[in-house]
Amino acid sequence: MPNVKVYNTSGAEVGEMDLKDDIFGLEYNEALIHQAVVTTLSNQRQGTKSTLTRAEVRGGGKKPWRQKGTGRARHGSIRSPIWTGGGMAFALEPRDFSKKMNIKAKRQALKSALSQKVAAGDFIVLDEFNLSQPKTKEMAGVLDNLKLSGKILVVTLKGYESVIRASGNLPDITTINADLLNTYDVVNNGKILITKEGVGKITEVFA
Repeated sequence: MPNVKVYNTSGAEVGEMDLKDDIFGLEYNEALIHQAVVTTLSNQRQGTKSTLTRAEVRGGGKKPWRQKGTGRARHGSIRSPIWTGGGMAFALEPRDFSKKMNIKAKRQALKSALSQKVAAGDFIVLDEFNLSQPKTKEMAGVLDNLKLSGKILVVTLKGYESVIRASGNLPDITTINADLLNTYDVVNNGKILITKEGVGKITEVFA
């Protein structure tokens, strides 16, 4: 059973916490994690890019000059792709980039990613996360006390508005509700900062 140290916002160790094997003690499944990340990124794509083909560009109905006798190359329309202002060859059209992934596989990928963070010592647990004021300085002070740097994922719960507001101006901090935790955000950040209550919520949702 994985075991992690518990800290307070001053950076002092205040205890230890056992984590469930079936969520935080799994083997690293790179293929499944890769599939989950690709699915998330694909579903974020809008797919709204669009250009006009020669059939959709306005004008060009009349042949620009007669076929023979001018000494110039023959053309049938000024909206040909080789003309300035003409249509696009192999024009880009709106498309759906979304992918689907089995719910069980998606959850297994998240558990595997969380297990990797725990094994690497990048899963930081706090006893509680109460800031005196919702200010950037307060949040930066907590990170300094814990000696954390780089990209950090802060897992929040309902009532953590002060933490979310205090993290807004820190470019390397991403906040996410425990209910919305996903594989991409876990993998995309170096460390995870979470409270004991947050760990309990994850255990409740994904057990």
